[in-house]
Amino acid sequence: MTNPNPVDESLGEVMSLSMGPSHPSMHGVLRFEAELDGEIFHRIIPDIGYLHRGDEKIAENTTWHQFIPYTDRLDYLAPLCNNVAYVMAVEKLLGITDLITERCQFIRVICCELARISSHLVGIGCYGMDLGALTVFLHAYNEREKVFNLCESLSGARFTTSYTRIGGLTRDLPDGWLSEVSKFCDEVLKAIDDLETFLTRNRIFLDRTEGVGVISKKEAISWGLTGANLRGSGVDFDLRRDHPYLVYDRLNFDIPVGTKGDCYDRYILRILEMRESVNILRQCVKMIPPGPINIDDPKIILPSKKRVLTQMEDLIHHFMLATEGINAPAGEIYFGAENPKGELGFYIYSKGGGTPYRLKIRPPSFVSISVMPLMLKGAMLADVPSVIGSMDIVMGECDR
Repeated sequence: MTNPNPVDESLGEVMSLSMGPSHPSMHGVLRFEAELDGEIFHRIIPDIGYLHRGDEKIAENTTWHQFIPYTDRLDYLAPLCNNVAYVMAVEKLLGITDLITERCQFIRVICCELARISSHLVGIGCYGMDLGALTVFLHAYNEREKVFNLCESLSGARFTTSYTRIGGLTRDLPDGWLSEVSKFCDEVLKAIDDLETFLTRNRIFLDRTEGVGVISKKEAISWGLTGANLRGSGVDFDLRRDHPYLVYDRLNFDIPVGTKGDCYDRYILRILEMRESVNILRQCVKMIPPGPINIDDPKIILPSKKRVLTQMEDLIHHFMLATEGINAPAGEIYFGAENPKGELGFYIYSKGGGTPYRLKIRPPSFVSISVMPLMLKGAMLADVPSVIGSMDIVMGECDR
């Protein structure tokens, strides 16, 4: 592939600079090989791989259910979203998408929107800190802890939740949990107002973000950007609305879209998306029905402990699921979900049996990194934290 930023031979002395991987504004173990003329970038080559775990290869050697904890470690700032996207891909392969219970679908939407708020709080908090606003970081993390409290009471874990299951969920909602979600919605809106007070009209923040890291509508599409980074360039596209899944087609929410495609637009979009997530959460709390959370299929969902101890057939199903996994059909599918950082997609090629023959992950942060050489060409050294923070990347899903 031709590098988008070839060295200009007409330049004078060009300095080579290595930024990262141990650098606070690189948002993880990201490294840039940069060539500068003074403080102006002429060429940047992203260097990744410092966090590589080989998740896609691991998937070929685990059962369909055993891979769920590994999805927590992709975009580790939104593990609940990753769980949902992966299991829905497997459910599409199994042909059971339409069998997922209504209550389960609502709970999954609630999980995804809580994760979206949590991820954007981290993104904006770290972005403010990158540009010198530590107070923003402290306020954002205070609200994020409330999301973690909800995750802990729901799944037993604050960070790596592994809550979703193929065909349903690990367990139903605890008593009073929906009331806590409603309380959080009221509190986080006040916190979002505070974040806007700190940043939205802050002269220093405006100078560091307006007109910086611009990517046009045409470029955003051709480079494959998704999520807020795509919508910030004026592309009105969101998988929840344009390719609806779960119960998103039954909910009323707006899709914020930018106009300039700069760092400031991408910041504003994430603020607006958090407000829309609160709107979605409130609708789900009102609309969620009673009923089962798992499909009634012992070849996919583990039988209850009582039935395993009293019924021979259920004991056999339990043994087969635990040792060999779900017997999936042969075929290949792709499923993409609207994660906080963009489209998280799973391509699965199955030859049948309890493990995938191939599993390919389409992570949004990986695509966001690929376009940075284009965005930073001609930028100043001080613009790098602004651009990286505005793209809201996480290396866990790049070095997968």
